[in-house]
Amino acid sequence: MSVPLPARAALFDLDGTLLDTAPDLAAALNVLLAEERRAALGLAIIRPHVSTGALAVVRTGFPELDVNGAAFEQLRLRFLDHYRAAVAVHTRLFPGFEAVLATLEAHALPWGIITNKAAWLTEPLLEELGLLARAACVVSGDTLPVRKPHPQPLLLAAERIAVPPSECVYVGDALRDVQAARAAGMVPLGARYGYLNESEAPDTWPVAGWLDEPQDLLPWMHIGQRGAN
Repeated sequence: MSVPLPARAALFDLDGTLLDTAPDLAAALNVLLAEERRAALGLAIIRPHVSTGALAVVRTGFPELDVNGAAFEQLRLRFLDHYRAAVAVHTRLFPGFEAVLATLEAHALPWGIITNKAAWLTEPLLEELGLLARAACVVSGDTLPVRKPHPQPLLLAAERIAVPPSECVYVGDALRDVQAARAAGMVPLGARYGYLNESEAPDTWPVAGWLDEPQDLLPWMHIGQRGAN
């Protein structure tokens, strides 16, 4: 399947789509588990829950606790403190993404980020990786009163980069990413290389297409049909 119109912008989810953040999130959880005298969990156990957010990660380590209870909330806040203290130790762009971003930039095609991660975590992470100044827009989970799957964060990103939503692709690795993109009128692409949780039946998601690796984005951008701008 191809994009009906040449896409003029690429927008990305953060965790599990643009950045491989799972190692640092897993490390923060294991610090918390050690403080609570619990055994560490392997990355393979934690990884599928990363895209769902801090609540899901902490619940992986403390499955018996009520997520609406005060004890769980205290653990979640401590987890976030540990994560912020070491937010970019092992986190990197997924392999191949640096070349993809450089290609988009060479063709003057803006790229941006829409994430449910709060700005106090998102912006320091992007700054440490040298990506904050490169992104045409960054919409975090607390930029607006609503978050994905609501389409408004995506619509705000399109407004900020002055590109119609119909000419944007949005890449994510969670159902809420696909739902938000559909509702915003963008082309929804799934990141199969990301943190897919097979229990959520990703093959049933209403994506326009799947990316097996970051480089698979470029045909959707019609890069081969453009001259460099």
